[in-house]
Amino acid sequence: MGHLWAAILGIVQGVAEFLPISSTAHLKLVPWVFGIQGAYAFLANAQAAQAFDIALHAGSAVAILIALWSDWRKLVTDAVARHRPALRFVGFLLLTSVPGAIFGVLLDKKIEIYSSPADFHWAPLVVGLALILFGILLWAVDKYTTRQQPLEKMNWLRALLIGLAQALALIPGVSRSGATMTAGRATGLSREAVAKYSFMAALPIIAGAAVFGLKDVPLSTLFSLDWAIGFFASLVSSALLMRWMLAYVKRHSFAVFMWYRIALGVAVIALFLVRG
Repeated sequence: MGHLWAAILGIVQGVAEFLPISSTAHLKLVPWVFGIQGAYAFLANAQAAQAFDIALHAGSAVAILIALWSDWRKLVTDAVARHRPALRFVGFLLLTSVPGAIFGVLLDKKIEIYSSPADFHWAPLVVGLALILFGILLWAVDKYTTRQQPLEKMNWLRALLIGLAQALALIPGVSRSGATMTAGRATGLSREAVAKYSFMAALPIIAGAAVFGLKDVPLSTLFSLDWAIGFFASLVSSALLMRWMLAYVKRHSFAVFMWYRIALGVAVIALFLVRG
């Protein structure tokens, strides 16, 4: 069963990372809901769980390169050729990454405990409320923002605002992609534009977080079979979800994600109250 749960959690990471529904919430809540915290080797202790989390995020990082390969290839080629629009776009991605990187280094360990029911009794309540409130915010901003500008209209202010929103994803239940898509829509970018930019901007922040996390993880906890299963499950599901999401937002609003977040948030809070 351990290998199966490694695959399930890898799929959960891939699905929840690139939909605006909070991967942190899902990865913390699934073991809590099904009572598998510490039940398997890759969840047995804090270091093993962190090593497995690195594997899942590494899978998502590689998937961003694969799913958006044509975009990355064109960006790199044009940047090497010193085309001004490409160089500016690279600058936008770096600027968007700065707030999350700074706050991640300063606050990650302090905030992390509030997402884990094993470390903080009220964590499910925090996650449930964040799922509901930020889901409603995503829907409201999308509904009442009428502008639908393309990604070519990205500018420095938008990149900074999206980066500040991305830093909010440290709060469990907010969702990195949800926060960046909300901020992008608030500045007038189209759904397709904010989805693609959110995915591309995720690469430095996800890869950076995975590398940064290695300092606390002994090499002996890496590259187990469960680690490999989680990595590949995350990679495949992440790549598929990104392609699906980019197609979905061309014709649909974010309303379905709001309703999912509200339903999940209410269910989590109810289960927390029942369990006491």
